[in-house]
Amino acid sequence: MRVVLASGNEKKRREIEAILAGLDIELVAMTDLGVPSPEETGDTFEENALLKARAVAEATGLPAIADDSGLAVDALDGRPGVRSARYAGESATDAENNAKLLAELDGVAPEQRTARFVCAAALVTSDGDERVVRGLMEGYVLSEPRGDGGFGYDPLFVSAGEKRTNAELPPEVKDARSHRGSAFRALRPHVRALAGP
Repeated sequence: MRVVLASGNEKKRREIEAILAGLDIELVAMTDLGVPSPEETGDTFEENALLKARAVAEATGLPAIADDSGLAVDALDGRPGVRSARYAGESATDAENNAKLLAELDGVAPEQRTARFVCAAALVTSDGDERVVRGLMEGYVLSEPRGDGGFGYDPLFVSAGEKRTNAELPPEVKDARSHRGSAFRALRPHVRALAGP
């Protein structure tokens, strides 16, 4: 069973593929099928995940999965939130987004740098069936990046009970704890059902 991932991010595709390993599906990136990225106009992670999955399912006629995820920092009233990937501008790099976050948190005490990664994962089938689930990863933001794994804000984020940043964690450890891992494990039975009994 072919399932289209509503993303062209190769690192994200590999991460989701690992989380869904063992299912009888072929995960194909929308960019491999020439499908353009839909505009993310939702106000919540769930709205954006469903918007992307719906657009890709409609464009391809195949089941589509999507996620919308980001970092919500308490001292910044939940920012960058749904704008996480575009925090420093529409085509901002991870480094630019991280630099903006650090600038906004300059002078904020370590104990006030609490934050969480949020992931909404959606599945939309060609017949219009929709599922959306949410995963969280609680932690805090450092004052400087550490590690070269992962992507996005991973070099700045330490999850609760950890001393290493997400960028310092082996992928299998990060997947077992992460917001995306939690959300896609919750979505997994629905994806499995696509392949039939």
